[in-house]
Amino acid sequence: MLSQAKNGASTVGEWLTKPPAPCLYDRQLVWIALSLMITGLVIVTSASVPVATRLTGIPFYFALRHAFFLVCSLVIIAGVVQVPLSRWKQFSVPMLFLSIVLLIIVLLIGRSVNGAARWIPLGVFNLQPAEVAKLSLFIFLAGYLVRQYSQVRASFIGFIKPLAVLGILAFLLLMQPDLGSFVVMFVTTVGMLFIAGAKLWQFLVMISGALLGIGLLIVFEPYRLRRVTSFLDPWEDPFGSGYQLTQSLMAFGRGELMGQGLGNSIQKLEYLPEAHTDFVFAVLGEELGLIGVTVVLLLIFALVFKALFIGRKCLQSGQLFGGFLACGFSFWFAFQTLVNVGAAIGMVPTKGLTLPLISYGGSSLFIMATAVGILLRIDHEQRLFAKYGPAESEELDDSSLNDSNNNDEQE
Repeated sequence: MLSQAKNGASTVGEWLTKPPAPCLYDRQLVWIALSLMITGLVIVTSASVPVATRLTGIPFYFALRHAFFLVCSLVIIAGVVQVPLSRWKQFSVPMLFLSIVLLIIVLLIGRSVNGAARWIPLGVFNLQPAEVAKLSLFIFLAGYLVRQYSQVRASFIGFIKPLAVLGILAFLLLMQPDLGSFVVMFVTTVGMLFIAGAKLWQFLVMISGALLGIGLLIVFEPYRLRRVTSFLDPWEDPFGSGYQLTQSLMAFGRGELMGQGLGNSIQKLEYLPEAHTDFVFAVLGEELGLIGVTVVLLLIFALVFKALFIGRKCLQSGQLFGGFLACGFSFWFAFQTLVNVGAAIGMVPTKGLTLPLISYGGSSLFIMATAVGILLRIDHEQRLFAKYGPAESEELDDSSLNDSNNNDEQE
């Protein structure tokens, strides 16, 4: 008994004084993603009760579906984190072709909501091919930048090739129509090409052409023009084209500093359309106030910063595919958040983009969860590379992700 007590005391002493073994995955990234998902579940539950009651008679219908999507997303993350980056790079082109096929299918048999055919009904949930296309494009682009790294930096041909692929996706997206997803893809592509070292004049030409094209798309499409004019002055037509934005602004105004309290939103009571999807951030602002809004934005900023930091470490260590892909994900998360939040507070026209890991929707949540899983894998492989070197890190079993202490013993 005495020896056992001594062994126990020595174990506690070592635990208090000895630094922990290095962790081979980013625990902070895991907690950030989980925090955003749980926040999304709480806010979607609160925002969806009135519309769920009206449409189905079941107050928590959308909340239960979102909880199911959330559990599936955790399973997706657990599965994706086991897939080596070499597999994503190997299948990047087939994934891109699959996305193009899905974008064609949705034009033929897609489900139309509010005049836009963007969803393929699959029974349990509606698949949005635009979300799959985003992920596929960024994985393809990361692989392309690795294969044609010198050409992208040296010639205009290497710069224009991925833009041709983006043009094909843009045509199919605008046929739905879905200008918002195209803008996100365009901005992320620009960011990834910039990280790869493309020349400044090429960016100026591309951005000028894109702005001109987007301007023409807005001018010659009446509903887009109405969105822009209502964004500039929503109070000119508060019961027509400016209705969504004025209701959203009233939600933020009622929220003030501390909010009205969870579940106490007035705007979600059939005043604010799409309260649990596109404008969930407005409900969050009304119920949790400036403090809640700030906390959520800081969490998303932390997710973006983590992705960018992981990408920088990979690029510094020569792991170009993981580095470009992580940076691409950071641009994606950041800009999509900017558009969603900007639309809710009247900074940009309404685009119908979800708030990452928070808004209701199976497709968006599944794809964002896949991106988080890939980020965890990128970070894991970078840590293995830094710890063991390139040759040994490729031979290590994936179980090292779950138990870093085993790796310390192997070392």
